[in-house]
Amino acid sequence: MGKNIYAVIMAGGHGERFWPECRAAHPKQLKKLFGNAPLIEQTVLRLQGLVPPEKILIVTNEGYVDHIRTLLPQLPKEHVIGEPCARDTAPCVALAAGIVKAYAGSEDALMILLPADHFIVNQQAMIADLKACADEVAGRHAVATIGITPAGPSSSYGYIACGKPLNRSGRKFFEVDSFTEKPSLETAKKLLAQGNYKWNSGMFVFSVKTILEEMHLQTPELCRFAEDTARVWKTAKFSPERRRAFAELPKISFDYAIMEHASGALMLEAEFGWDDIGNWTSLRNHFSADADNNVIHASAELLDCRDCIIFSEDTDRLIAGIDLREMVVIQTPDVTLVAPAASTEKIKLLLRKLAAEKEKQKYI
Repeated sequence: MGKNIYAVIMAGGHGERFWPECRAAHPKQLKKLFGNAPLIEQTVLRLQGLVPPEKILIVTNEGYVDHIRTLLPQLPKEHVIGEPCARDTAPCVALAAGIVKAYAGSEDALMILLPADHFIVNQQAMIADLKACADEVAGRHAVATIGITPAGPSSSYGYIACGKPLNRSGRKFFEVDSFTEKPSLETAKKLLAQGNYKWNSGMFVFSVKTILEEMHLQTPELCRFAEDTARVWKTAKFSPERRRAFAELPKISFDYAIMEHASGALMLEAEFGWDDIGNWTSLRNHFSADADNNVIHASAELLDCRDCIIFSEDTDRLIAGIDLREMVVIQTPDVTLVAPAASTEKIKLLLRKLAAEKEKQKYI
């Protein structure tokens, strides 16, 4: 079965919640935020032993294609595909399904869908979980996802409601009752109180046939695009007609477009450690705190500061703080961000303000 598995890595985002360190020209997945390699390279390396390089596809922004091809020379160049415009994850999956069908020559090929910028602890456990999902969906109409046991209520993640437990060779599979996309913190607390919710890891496994059937039922325009792509795809470049067709697709996430109403959805409880590195507060999961619970990855001097996160790659510029509480301070050569840790989710709103002011667009 291994030769018929393709991995599709979604790498089109900018990592806006890590602004100002991450920008449109320097996205999160190409940054060495943790470890000695960019996040997307870590994602590819983790697939060793599960999917060979010639079966890995990366769907990204057109502007990142050359950088990723240089960074990952082990992948065929034509397997790094640049979207002509940003249309969210559902069109990305439709594009990938069409390309996998074209390359595999069969709708029986399996697709492992992965984000490019997550942090995983225990590669072998992740591979075992993905193999278990592949075994479960092969030859049947099913979509498997991996659920993460929540560390606590959070509005940063989607949630999966676990239904009936399934006996699958000792693995903790469940039928999926529902998906909830990034609820408010109060709603997240209520979900966790019910005891049957997991975080949505954003990892999915399904056959090309299954995902085309789900698209046909729920978003026919995505199915048509995927089928047309399978018929005409020969290179990593979009024809003018394909560019127009992609731009006309609805801008919608995979969870909203497909998973919220998918039949045969299953969830496997993860056996590996996971962090989607969603925003600046995630640094607490990766850097040690000092005696005052400050996480400092910078040249900094703090006086009577507690529960703060200080980040800068510039060792020649000192960050000094006095009497700060639960603050995030991020310094880059041209932008300094200062915000309460609880307000970092508002970074996207700040970026909208900058985008509306021509003279400040250079900072996005």
